[in-house]
Amino acid sequence: MAGNATHQAPILSIFKRFFMVGWNGTVLLMPWTLHDAEWPYVMLLSVSYSLGMYRHAKISHHFFVRMAWLEEEGARLASNYKEAKEAAEEALKEKNVFLNTASHDLRQPVHAMGFLIESISRRNTDPSLQSSLMDLKQSVHSVTQMFNSLLDLSKIAAGAVQIKNETIALDPLMEDVVSIFQEEAKSRGLQLRMKSTHNQAAVNTDAMLLRQSISNLIHNALRYTKHGGALISARKRDNDWQIEVWDTGIGVAVEDQNNIYSPFFRHQHAWRIDSEGHGLGLAVVARCASLMGATHGFTSRDGRGSKFWLRLPAVPNNTETALRAQHAHAATHPHVHLHPLSGRCLIVDDDPLVCQAWESLLLSWHVQIQCVASSVQALSTINTGFQPQVILCDQRLRAGESGFDVLRELLERCPDAHGAMISGEFDSPELRQAEHEGYLVLHKPLDPEKLHVLLARWLSPEPA
Repeated sequence: MAGNATHQAPILSIFKRFFMVGWNGTVLLMPWTLHDAEWPYVMLLSVSYSLGMYRHAKISHHFFVRMAWLEEEGARLASNYKEAKEAAEEALKEKNVFLNTASHDLRQPVHAMGFLIESISRRNTDPSLQSSLMDLKQSVHSVTQMFNSLLDLSKIAAGAVQIKNETIALDPLMEDVVSIFQEEAKSRGLQLRMKSTHNQAAVNTDAMLLRQSISNLIHNALRYTKHGGALISARKRDNDWQIEVWDTGIGVAVEDQNNIYSPFFRHQHAWRIDSEGHGLGLAVVARCASLMGATHGFTSRDGRGSKFWLRLPAVPNNTETALRAQHAHAATHPHVHLHPLSGRCLIVDDDPLVCQAWESLLLSWHVQIQCVASSVQALSTINTGFQPQVILCDQRLRAGESGFDVLRELLERCPDAHGAMISGEFDSPELRQAEHEGYLVLHKPLDPEKLHVLLARWLSPEPA
C-alpha cells in the first residue's frame, strides 16, 4: 500500500490516507521482527523515507495542479484567440465595407470634377489658362490613382487579390507614376527623375501590384529625403529587369536593416523627418513582391541615401508591346484632342452635381443629353419621344433601385441602343453579375478621354 500510494501523489489527500495506513502498519510490525540494536536505525530510515515520500507527494501534487492550471489557461487563451480572430475578421469586413462605401461617396465629386474640367477646357479661349487646366486634369488623375491604391491596399491586406499577369512595358508605367508624384517632389524642393529604357523593358506580371510597389518606393524616397531627390530606372540583369529607386535621403542604419520590411516599423530618424504614416509602405512592397513572384531588396548608407529594387523576369520586346505601351501612355496623359460628336445619350444618375457635370461635358461634345434619377423618369423621357443611342446608368440609386435592373429594362425598350453600368464601387454582386452577362462596367471617376472613345464608337453611324 505504501508503494502504490505514490501513484496517488497528485491528489495529496488520497496519498496521505494510503501512505499513512500502509507505512504506519509496516512500522508497527517492525519491533516484532527486529533486534533491539537494529530498531533505532530502522526507525531513523523509516522517518527519512516518510519525509522523502511526503516531499515527493507535495512536488507531484504541485506539478499536477500546475498542469491542470496550464490546461485551463491554454483553453482560455484559445477561446480568447478565437474570439479575437472573429472580431478581427468582422472588423476587416466592416473596414472593407466602409472603404467601398466611402470610396463611392468620394468618387462622386471627383467624377464630376473631371467632367467639369474637361468641359471648361473645351470652352476656354484664354491660352494662359491652358497650363492650369492641364495641372487640374493631372491632379484629378492623381486623386483617382490614390483611390485605386486605397482599395488595392485593402484587397492586399484581406488576401483577396487576384493575380492577373500581362505583358507590361515599364517606361510608360514608370513615367505615369513619376507624373503622379511630380507635384509632391516640387513641394518638397526635390527633383524626381526617370531614366528611360527607350521602350526596351517589358515584364510579365500583375500591373496593379507592380504600380503599387513602385508608387510606395517613390513615396518613401520622397518622404525621407531632405535635399537632392529621387531617380527611378530599370536595368537589365541577366534575364531579368531590375527596377531601381534611388534617393539621397537619410539612409537605413545597419541595426535597422533587418526590420525595414516589417509592418509598422519606422526608425528613430524617420520620425524626426516625417511624422506621417505608419510604416506600412515597405511592408506592402514586400507583400506585393511575394504575390508577383518577384525578388526585392535594398542597399543603403546611413546618412547618404538608399537604393530599393524589384527584379522581374524580362519579356522579349516587340512591336506589339511597344504599340501597347504607347496606347497606355496616351490613355494616362490627358492631352488628346477630342473631336465633336453627334448623337443622343440618356444618363441615369440621382446626384445633381454629377448630372450637371454630365450635361456640361456632353453638350461641349455636341451630344444631346437627358439626365434622369430613376427608371420612372427614364421611361417617361423615352415616351415623350427621346430615343437614346447610348444609355449610361449609375449602379447605386437613392430610390433603392438597382441600376443594373434599370439598365436592362431600358435596353429592352430601346433595343438599338448601347448601354453600360457606371459605378464608384469595384466589387459588388450586381457589378459581377453585369460583367458575367456581358455588360460593360465603367468605374468612377471616369476618364473623359476614355468616355469619348467609347461614345465615338457607339454613336458612329457605322455598325459596331
